[in-house]
Amino acid sequence: MPTSTPQPDQAIRPVVTIFESYGSGAEEVGPLVAGALGVEFHAQAFSSDQLDQSSEQHDSLLSRVFTAMGGSYAALEGPAVAMAQRDDHELVLENTRWVTGTARAGAVITGRNGAFILAAWPGALHVLLVAPLQQRVERAARVSGISPERAARRQRREDELRADMSIRLYGWDPRDPSRYDLVLNTGTLDLQACTDIIVHAGRMKAARSVPTV
Repeated sequence: MPTSTPQPDQAIRPVVTIFESYGSGAEEVGPLVAGALGVEFHAQAFSSDQLDQSSEQHDSLLSRVFTAMGGSYAALEGPAVAMAQRDDHELVLENTRWVTGTARAGAVITGRNGAFILAAWPGALHVLLVAPLQQRVERAARVSGISPERAARRQRREDELRADMSIRLYGWDPRDPSRYDLVLNTGTLDLQACTDIIVHAGRMKAARSVPTV
């Protein structure tokens, strides 16, 4: 699916997309970046709690995603395959419209395939947050108020699931570092330092995308 760009007469507003390995700090860094840039912060479409409880959810957006993904996420056969393919197309269109519409107002967008959809968006900065596994698990447990054991289980499932969603629905792997302008290790840089770097880079990239008269 082609990426989208704003119309030439639209002003360039700060846009940052963030994708993270589970527990790398996006839910803390994202709002700080948004506040500094004066735009809205948008969390991932599905929280860790939702993914953890996915087997209990029915008739929800997440259940639609699982049905469209098929395979081990949904048992499909016969006419259900065609329905899943239709839902696949509709989900992609809905998400793409939401991401591009949100970007027009300026935003910090976590996940949602933002780096892929907005790859050609003028001035958009695309960021990947990573950290050593043990530090990610410990941070997630602390921030979410869950045990390290539960956080470790979430990490194993969630990292794979989020990548599978992008691969199945959009045909790209969000773990590929070449898709991003910045790859920041929140295990060696504290979250405020990462915030400062992203804000500076976001302003620089946006400024360079403004046409000269």
